[in-house]
Amino acid sequence: MKRYALTLDLKDDPQLIGQYIEHHQNVWPEIVRSIKASGIYHMEIYHVATRLFMIIEAEESFSFEEKGQMDADNPKVQEWELLMDQYQQRLPFAQRGEKWVLMNKIFEL
Repeated sequence: MKRYALTLDLKDDPQLIGQYIEHHQNVWPEIVRSIKASGIYHMEIYHVATRLFMIIEAEESFSFEEKGQMDADNPKVQEWELLMDQYQQRLPFAQRGEKWVLMNKIFEL
């Protein structure tokens, strides 16, 4: 099993944040199928203020590059990403085209 932690910000607008949360309480079935098809078997997203934190648990063979290609080839995923983009704000240090930024683990107990 591989585990990843990622972060992203939301736009600082309570109405938009509320809408984003609502969307994630009713994620489209096509999006769930796409996530599972990529080798991810568990995903959680946490929220505080404008900050999001995602935990992914995936198969050993999981690859962000392969998932990115699968997503690019899936019109429904592209529709979802375009919808989510209106709520999301890139972190100032994110690479060009990067939304969710991979975090480094610095402590484990």
